[in-house]
Parts: sequence; C-alpha cells; structure tokens
Amino acid sequence: MNGFKTFMLIALMTGLLIVLGDVFYGRNGAFLALIAGLAINAFSYFFSDRIVLMTYRAKIVARQDAPQLYTVVESLAMRAGLPMPRVAIVPDQTPNAFATGRNPNHAVVAVTEGILRALSPAELEGVLAHELGHVKHRDILIGSLAAVLSQAIMFLSRMAYWMSPRDRDRSASPIAAMAVMILAPLAALILQMAISRGREYMADEFSAKITGRPDQLASALEKISGYNKQKNMQRAEPASAHMMIVNPLSGSSLASLFSTHPPVKKRIERLEAMRGKIY
Repeated sequence: MNGFKTFMLIALMTGLLIVLGDVFYGRNGAFLALIAGLAINAFSYFFSDRIVLMTYRAKIVARQDAPQLYTVVESLAMRAGLPMPRVAIVPDQTPNAFATGRNPNHAVVAVTEGILRALSPAELEGVLAHELGHVKHRDILIGSLAAVLSQAIMFLSRMAYWMSPRDRDRSASPIAAMAVMILAPLAALILQMAISRGREYMADEFSAKITGRPDQLASALEKISGYNKQKNMQRAEPASAHMMIVNPLSGSSLASLFSTHPPVKKRIERLEAMRGKIY
C-alpha cells in the first residue's frame, strides 16, 4: 500500500510541476518541468533525509553525545525488530519530533532540544516509539519525498510568476498565473494531508503496543500540542510540517485550517481507549 502511495505522490506532484511549467512557459516549460520533476524525484529519494535535517539544522549525535536518548532509541528499535536508526537533535526549544530516511536501513529519528526538557522519560519513550512506527511502516520515504517536492513546488510557483518572460506567441493570463501561484502550493499541501492523517493513528497504535503504555504517549501529545500552540518551531514550514509528531504550525490560524495531522484530542481519546487492551 505504501508503495502505491509513494508512486501516486510522485506522479501527482510531478504533474503539478508540469502544470506550472506549462502555464508560465508553454510547451517547452512543461517539458523542462517534467525533466526537472524526474531529477528532483531521483535526488529526493537518495538525499531527502539530508535536506530535511539541513532544513531544521538537526545534528546527528552519537551515544556519548546523548546517552539516555540513544539508549532508549536502541532499546525500542530492538523491540520493534528494526536496525538502529541514526539519532539527531534539532536546536529548537519547542517540543517536537520526526523521522526521515528512505527505508529502515537509512532512517533517522530526530527530536528537538525542547522535547528533551519538556517530557518525562516515559513520555519521551512513547514519542520515540511513535517515530519508529513510521520507520516500521515505511512512512518515512513518503513523508520525506512529500517534504522535498512540496518545497520545490512552493518555491517554483513563486519564482515562476515573477520571472516568467510571458511567451509572445502565447498570451498568458495574469489572473490564471496568479491562481496557479496560489493553488499549486495549496494542492501540494492537500496531497500531504491525504497521506499523513491515517499514518499518525497507525504510528500512535504502534507506540502503544511496543511500550505497553498508551497513556504515556497520550500525555506527551497533550504537552507537545500545548507548547506548539504557544510558539511555533523556528524553522517550521508547511512543506515539512506533516513529518512532525504534532503540527508545528498549530499556533498559526491559517496553517491550522489545512492541518496535516488528525486532531490531538482525537488521538488522545483513541490512545486512552487502548488502556487495558495492550498485551
């Protein structure tokens, strides 16, 4: 199923790039956009994890750098039957976490400095188990590709409008061009929403099963959500917001209209309903 979702994501977002190229530059632009889309997809497959980590200035750490964090991830990975992922810390005081990479053998689990301070060891374990759930279900490739492709679409949609030469043989409508500039990033965001919401529930359930304590993830989600409503992550952006355990833009009313995450309240209710049912 995730293989099909990945294919559809690549096809639809590449299609958006082609539409952008056609509207602003005609047939030649559409062809160049197709070539660019294929190149971006190939690059994203191999380097999307590095791009995401660079976006958030995340630093890969070794056991000696963060022994407690490293040990918890190692223990959970063994219980989940996963290879030990790389561990990274994001220099941001707002609590959040994400996983990235193209497969379990090239996975990275990243947490912010803020989450290490805000959560208890048990709550942090619940969060890390959730992120390993994304690794186990191979959601990380979909999420990483979506982040890079969305960034490309949002960047090109803005750049193309201001740099378009307006083909002399083709009267491009300024209104149509403006509409594409607005709707292309919106379409990319909707695509993210389509692939993100269901997988958050699956990762929550995985965390509950692997730790045996759904209540500790529920408590963590409540805390993280509260912090993110007060203050967004410094480098948070719509293109990669879907990768976080809690929407890092929840403090922004406009971004909240198109949240890539299911409501935290509903996630907590589902976790609380699992109490006594996890073996």
